[in-house]
Amino acid sequence: MSTRKGGTSPEPLGMNLSYRVGDDRACVEENRRRFFGALGFASQSSAIPLQCHSDRIECVTGPGDYESCDGLITATPNLPLVITVADCLPVVLYDPMAGVVANVHAGWRGSVQGIVRKAVVLMQNQFGATPETIVAYLGPSAGVCCYEVGREVAEVFASEHHQVRGDKTYLDLKLANRDQLLRSGLKPGNIEVSAACTICASEIFHSYRRDRERSGRMMAVVSIVEAKGL
Repeated sequence: MSTRKGGTSPEPLGMNLSYRVGDDRACVEENRRRFFGALGFASQSSAIPLQCHSDRIECVTGPGDYESCDGLITATPNLPLVITVADCLPVVLYDPMAGVVANVHAGWRGSVQGIVRKAVVLMQNQFGATPETIVAYLGPSAGVCCYEVGREVAEVFASEHHQVRGDKTYLDLKLANRDQLLRSGLKPGNIEVSAACTICASEIFHSYRRDRERSGRMMAVVSIVEAKGL
């Protein structure tokens, strides 16, 4: 996952990787070249969903932009799956036995619609994955420490997934998605959850909640890397 660090865009954008936030296109292109180059591939070789806060997931076999979806699944080696975030939760799933990976953009709307559960079901139905062998990583996102939501949002989540402190309510998006994965059959020990809050860690992560229109975007990437020389 990228951070704010190491980019060429004027602050506070820094390492912004999105063309959609008013950044200079040449800066974004150079930022992408640096980020993807550090991972060992070109950005043009990746698959990227054009996110819309939905529960739609595409199974893909080649690079390109994928319209109106918020998750991608592949069993194709050397095909990076990329999602864009700036507070929403990146969820990476991998079944080493079935040889399939997924990358999911789980905002609160997608989480309510069960997007990570649907990703697990697709991995099972389309690629023969087994929940017990799937490993998951829930990356940096808005944390329950800072992610204030209105009553109308809190009410669509279970009570254990939000906290009331004083007259404010805070959503635990990571816990909601972790519980969704557990209900899908993943083992607790196979789920890693980042403790980092994108809103708190202003020096490290972009945050739309914190910076609004001045916020850049980060990318989370996963790929099945084909071993060379085998």
